[in-house]
Amino acid sequence: MTLLAKKTDKKQPPPAATSPTVGQYLFDCLKAEGVTEIFGIPGDYNFSLLDTLEQYEGIQFVNGRNELGAGYASDGYGRIRGLSALITTFGVGEMSACNTIAGANSEYVPLIHIVGAPKSTDQQAHKLMHHTLLNGDFDVFRQMYTHLCAYTAVLTPENAEQEIPTALRIAKRTRKPVYLMAAIDLVTKPIVKRTVPEEKQAATSQPALEAAVQHIRRLLNGTSSVVLLSDILALRCGLRDYVQQLALRLNVPAASLLLGKSGFDERHPNYIGVYGGAFGSGQVRTIVESADCIIAVGMVWTDINSANETAKLDRLRLIDIQPEFVRVGETMYERVMATDLIAALNAIGWRQSAALPQVAFPYDAITGEPDQSIRAASYYPRFQRMLKDKDIVVVETGTFAYGMSQVRLPAGADYICQQGWQSIGYATPAAFGACIAAPNRRVLLFTGDGSLQLTVQEISTMLDNRCRPILFILNNSGYTIEKYLNVYTSDQQYNQIPSWRYTLLAEAFGGQAFTARVRTNRELDDAIAAAEQAQMSRLCIIELIVSDPIDAPDYLIRLRKHLEEQRRLMG
Repeated sequence: MTLLAKKTDKKQPPPAATSPTVGQYLFDCLKAEGVTEIFGIPGDYNFSLLDTLEQYEGIQFVNGRNELGAGYASDGYGRIRGLSALITTFGVGEMSACNTIAGANSEYVPLIHIVGAPKSTDQQAHKLMHHTLLNGDFDVFRQMYTHLCAYTAVLTPENAEQEIPTALRIAKRTRKPVYLMAAIDLVTKPIVKRTVPEEKQAATSQPALEAAVQHIRRLLNGTSSVVLLSDILALRCGLRDYVQQLALRLNVPAASLLLGKSGFDERHPNYIGVYGGAFGSGQVRTIVESADCIIAVGMVWTDINSANETAKLDRLRLIDIQPEFVRVGETMYERVMATDLIAALNAIGWRQSAALPQVAFPYDAITGEPDQSIRAASYYPRFQRMLKDKDIVVVETGTFAYGMSQVRLPAGADYICQQGWQSIGYATPAAFGACIAAPNRRVLLFTGDGSLQLTVQEISTMLDNRCRPILFILNNSGYTIEKYLNVYTSDQQYNQIPSWRYTLLAEAFGGQAFTARVRTNRELDDAIAAAEQAQMSRLCIIELIVSDPIDAPDYLIRLRKHLEEQRRLMG
C-alpha cells in the first residue's frame, strides 16, 4: 500500500463548525420566533441583508411600494402573529418609516426594525455619504429612534449573539418596537461565539400576590354588582382566554374599551358591548358606571377610551390589572403577573349571584328599505350580518372607526384599528399585512376615500401577492371625520379631496378584481353577496357612494354634540 493510500485511508477529523453570519443569525432568531415573512423596501445599504434573506430558507421578503406602507403592513402582520420585522435602508428609508414605528410604539406592537447602514470603515472615517445629513454623523438616526423604540443596537460580529436575542426579548416583553442597525459589510461576517447568560424572566412576588388577593376579596365581599372591562394590553399580551374565563367564573358582565376591541369574544355570553362613555351604548354605560366594583384588565386610559373624559370610572372602586402589577383602589401591588392574579381570583370562590343583564346591540337589526340610499344606520347592520367566524376586520381611523366599534364581531374574529396613534392611511397596508400573516383567513378592509388616497399603492402590493381581501371604500367626498371634529368652522376647503374612480384601481395597478359601486341598500346587499363568492378567487372592491357627505354613525354624532357643547361653555 502506498503512502498516499495510507494517508487517504486515515480517518479525517470533522471540519470545524462555522459560525453563522450576522445576517444569518438574525434571521435564525426571527424564524425561531415564528416570523416567516419580512416586509421592506430595498436600498443600496441593505443589499447584503436582502441577499442573505433571498438565500435563506424559511423567511420570505415581501416588497412594499414605500417604507411607510411596508411598515404599516408589518404592523398589521405583528398584530396577528405576535411579532413582525421590517427592513429599510439607512437614513432616507428609516426616516420614511418613522410614522410606522411611532404607531407601533403607541399601540403596543412588537416590531423589529432592521436598518442596513453604510460600510463600517466609511462610518469610522466619517465620510460624507449619500442618505446621510452629509455631516459625517452616522448615529443621528439611531439616536432619533431611541425615542420611538424600547431598545436600539448597532450590530457587529462581536455583539450579535448578545444584542439580537436581547432586542427580541425586550420587544416581546414590552410589546414595543426595537431597532437594529447593521453595516452592509458586517452582515456577511461570521458572528463571534460568546456565552450569553440567560436573563431571568419577570416573576410574581408571592407576598404581593397574596396581599393583592386579600384586598380584592375584601372589596368584592362588600359589593352586589361587578363589571369587567377588557382593553388593549389584554389583547396584546395574550390575556383574552384568561379574561373570558374570569368573567365566566365570577358571573359578571364584560365590556371592551375602544382600543381593546376584539380582546373579549363578542359572542361570549357575558359580553355586553363596547363602553364608550357618553357616546356609546347607553345600556353599557349604565351597567358599567353603576357597578359597585370594576375589574379592568390591560386598561390604558386615553382620551379615546375615556370618550373625551365623559366615561366615569371611580378609581376607589377599580381593580386595575396590568400585565406586571395591579392597583386596587389607591394601593399598588408591584411584581404581580396578570396571569397569576387572574388564576388566584378564579380560585377565591366569589361569584356574583345576580343574573347577567340583557342588552341590545346597536346593529343587530337590519334597517333601511331596499331602494333607499345607503346611510350609516343601514350599512353597519349589513356589515355585521356579513361577518363570519375568524374574520380579520381591518378598520381605518375616521368615521368607520367609530361606527365599526359598535358592530358586534363574530367568534374568533380579530379587529385591527389604530385607535391610539390614529394615522390616516394605516388600514390599507395593515390589511395587506394581515393577509400575509393569515393567508387562510378572510380579511375585510373598511376605509374612507380620504384615508385610502394616502396609501393606495398597497392595493398594488395586494394584487402582486395574490391577496383576496374585500375592500369597502366609503366615498363621502372628503375627510368627514375632520369636518365632525372641527366645530369652529364649516365647509373647510382643506377637508376636500380629489374625486377618484375607486373601482378602476385594480386595473390601474395591472390586476383584476371584482368591483361594485353601490348607492342603495339593495345594491349593497347584492354586492356583498357577489363579493362573498368572488373573494374565493380575487380581490374585491365595493365603493359605497353616500348622498349625504356628512352622514355618520350615532357614536360620532354624539361626539360632535359634545364638542359643540364644550365650545359653547368656553364661549
